[in-house]
Amino acid sequence: MFKTIMTPVDMAHPKDLSKSLQCSADLAKHYGAKIVFVAVTSTTPGSVAHTPEEFKTKLEAFAQEQAEAHGVDATAHMAISHDPTSDVDDVLLKAVTDTGADLVVMQSHMPNIMDYVWPSNGGKIAEHAKSSVMVVRG
Repeated sequence: MFKTIMTPVDMAHPKDLSKSLQCSADLAKHYGAKIVFVAVTSTTPGSVAHTPEEFKTKLEAFAQEQAEAHGVDATAHMAISHDPTSDVDDVLLKAVTDTGADLVVMQSHMPNIMDYVWPSNGGKIAEHAKSSVMVVRG
């Protein structure tokens, strides 16, 4: 049913993603799908990496670690944004097309009052993506 599962990851907080990582791995095994871990960065130095090249290397290592830990086929896809804080949703929506994903599995936080002001990333992706989207509560 699914061939490519896109799983967005925040490289600054990989330990907070355990539920979506496990869910992606379970679905990949069940359907014989590959996982594409997608992360967004800017061209300026950040807390994860000083350059996009360093960020890409870290993301690829993360994907390899996940592949080995869960026994799945996994790759990495880095997306660059001028301001990841403000346009991460649009960048992730483009990544759905760029990766050919037919399923997006992403972790979300528990809803709170601020979600009425600023919608969650998962909500926007689910509303606008042309593929299926599974939002896993954190």
